[in-house]
Amino acid sequence: QVQLVESGGGSVQAGDSLRLSCGASRLPFSYYVMGWFRQAPGKEREFVADISWRGGGGTNYADSVKGRFAISRDNAKNTVYLQMNSLKPEDTAVYYCAASARSSGSYYSRDYDYWGQGTQVTVSS
Repeated sequence: QVQLVESGGGSVQAGDSLRLSCGASRLPFSYYVMGWFRQAPGKEREFVADISWRGGGGTNYADSVKGRFAISRDNAKNTVYLQMNSLKPEDTAVYYCAASARSSGSYYSRDYDYWGQGTQVTVSS
């Protein structure tokens, strides 16, 4: 079955950077929108960023991460990345990658068909 496996999480100080990776298998990766979501303790899962497979890979970001995070994809490696810079304590969460068969990105978790298990990111002040 389809597998999405995240890696790259960890514990860092405020202002530091991390790069998350998500490798996909058994998925026509080049034809899927890929997204990153996060869930902090006691909060609902929220959209972070997505990247389309069409038109050169258009991207969308949550306002809270715009200008600090960057999503990218390498279709040859079936991998999507999330570069996170200038991390803040409020970025602490479990980060999930997700794949959607839609033709364009979506902020809604219900629009995503497959999910990874998540990777923990902890940012201390």
